Amino acid sequence: MELVFLGTGTSQGVPMIAQPDGLCDLRDERNWRTRCSVHVTVGKARVQVDAAQELRLQCIRNGITAVDLFILTHGHADHILGMDDLRRFCDQRGGEALPVYSTEEGRDRVRAVFPYALGGRPASRGYPAFDVRPMPEVLPVEGGTIRATLLPHQPIEVLGLVFEEAGRKIAYYTDCSGVPPEAARLAEEADVLVLDGLRRRPHPSHMTIDQAVETARQLRARQTFLTHMTASVDHATVDAELPPGVQLAYDGLRLSV
Repeated sequence: MELVFLGTGTSQGVPMIAQPDGLCDLRDERNWRTRCSVHVTVGKARVQVDAAQELRLQCIRNGITAVDLFILTHGHADHILGMDDLRRFCDQRGGEALPVYSTEEGRDRVRAVFPYALGGRPASRGYPAFDVRPMPEVLPVEGGTIRATLLPHQPIEVLGLVFEEAGRKIAYYTDCSGVPPEAARLAEEADVLVLDGLRRRPHPSHMTIDQAVETARQLRARQTFLTHMTASVDHATVDAELPPGVQLAYDGLRLSV
């Protein structure tokens, strides 16, 4: 399996508009964060998870040339508004609609934002087309499996995803305030665990860095990466403070499992 962090920032991105000096060292390229999404290859399936506003640039920078299915963890703007750029991957499918999996909240948001992209074929050549489907608990793909669970992200729930192939496991839990018991069971002893680690200060709908570190300890993953970080998180400073086995992710980080 392969996991590519296309973006590791929050809804504002980093640097954000009118960012005060000193929040993080912008001479360090790891502190330049586009909004949060990943691309996962599991078995023969090329899976795009979420579509930030920078999706087109993320794909170009990271050499993403094909998508077989799309999973929307939830319908917030920083995860959905890049979906129009999926049109290129629809073109590569000969105009066949791209399967889009999400929660009920996510599916409703796709229908509201992209009414022109619903149906089995594009409305016009070059347009996107989305085949919107409920995300099942277990989604088999050729050579692997994707498991889904629900995570709290007040006031909604979002999808947590566990990718499995040949006994290896990647758990991707972003935009959440905690990891409930069922989600914890699915992610236990993962080869790679990705957790929401927004900042040091508490937030009502995201885990803090300290909460994410404690969750990583409980789940006993071989390696944990934190994502969805604000401009208050300086990569070099915070990364040096984390315990062994826990690191900050950064845009463009590519992992083979």
